[in-house]
Amino acid sequence: MNTVIIVAHGSPSDPEPKQAALDALAAKVQSLCPDIPVKAATLAKQGALESALEDCENPVIYPFFMAEGWFTKREIPRRLEKMGRSAAHMDPFGIDPALEALILQDSLQAAKDAGLEPAETDLILCAHGSKIARRSKDSAYAMAQKLQAAGPFWRVRVGLIEEAPFIETVARTSRQGLCLPFFALRAGHVEGDIPHALRLAGFTGPLLAPIGEHAAIPALIARAITRYIAN
Repeated sequence: MNTVIIVAHGSPSDPEPKQAALDALAAKVQSLCPDIPVKAATLAKQGALESALEDCENPVIYPFFMAEGWFTKREIPRRLEKMGRSAAHMDPFGIDPALEALILQDSLQAAKDAGLEPAETDLILCAHGSKIARRSKDSAYAMAQKLQAAGPFWRVRVGLIEEAPFIETVARTSRQGLCLPFFALRAGHVEGDIPHALRLAGFTGPLLAPIGEHAAIPALIARAITRYIAN
């Protein structure tokens, strides 16, 4: 039997809270697909991945990351190789086709709650970016293009933390808008860097919770896992 391990980066400076959050997510996913064992491991917590892999004959990694990148392509395989293990890999969370509809629904509701007219409003996707892994931003731009094509918002823009276009720059040039952190787990970037950049920009629109915290995410992951195992 396959065991699915939801793997996220976590927080090296304080690993326990993020591991606990991922454990809670895995428990919710497990309840929605009870015939498939689901575990969780953050890379930042020492021994978490090794522990999750114990007694797993056919492990499947579900990368709770927003894009394919260094962690999914190199670090997780390196960790597995170091343990003498192998595992199948699902597509990362951030490129799930079902995510577009969820973001659109969440953003439109937030705009309504704030009294914003979507046709006159910017939706800013706040993503990580990277000075090294240039493709880490690709999923954010791909999502922005899909949301723009869907039509309800005036503009859908991407603001990045570690490379241009920086969140502060993008937010400064938004007449009115709302920001959605395109992140899986709440961590330092979500709690510190994004609000700080918005304050510097004088941006007063709503800042939503990271999409990975949405109440519908366990069901989205459970559906992806069920489809993968069935195939």
